[in-house]
Amino acid sequence: MTVTIYHNPACGTSRNTLAMIRASGVEPDVIEYLKTPPTREKLLDIIEKTGGDIRALIREKGTPYAELGLDNPDLSDEALLDAMLQHPILINRPIVVTAKGAKLCRPSELVLAMLDNPNIGTFTKEDGEVVHASTKSA
Repeated sequence: MTVTIYHNPACGTSRNTLAMIRASGVEPDVIEYLKTPPTREKLLDIIEKTGGDIRALIREKGTPYAELGLDNPDLSDEALLDAMLQHPILINRPIVVTAKGAKLCRPSELVLAMLDNPNIGTFTKEDGEVVHASTKSA
């Protein structure tokens, strides 16, 4: 299975998601999207694969979201997309893409449904939360 993660190594949720993918026996394609932002076409494809709601993939915390006025409900999807491309920090993370689709994995255990082998046993997140992945349904 090919797995791609749009990853921010400074984000605990993203690090946990990456660790869960690796615990499943897969070495994913890791794209540090702040260093290598997706193209417009790739971002549109990801948005479509995650359900088509661009606002669901916009990160507010720790970004210029408020300063850019992105909370304005009258902004078009094109304007939001332009902002995300100009300021990749606005792209929420981690986003995982597999043959099963694409998903924003917040919380990180959402990645399990995206994997061929979700039964990774007991997994302890960085914050100490324990996930019993062998009992999660994929």
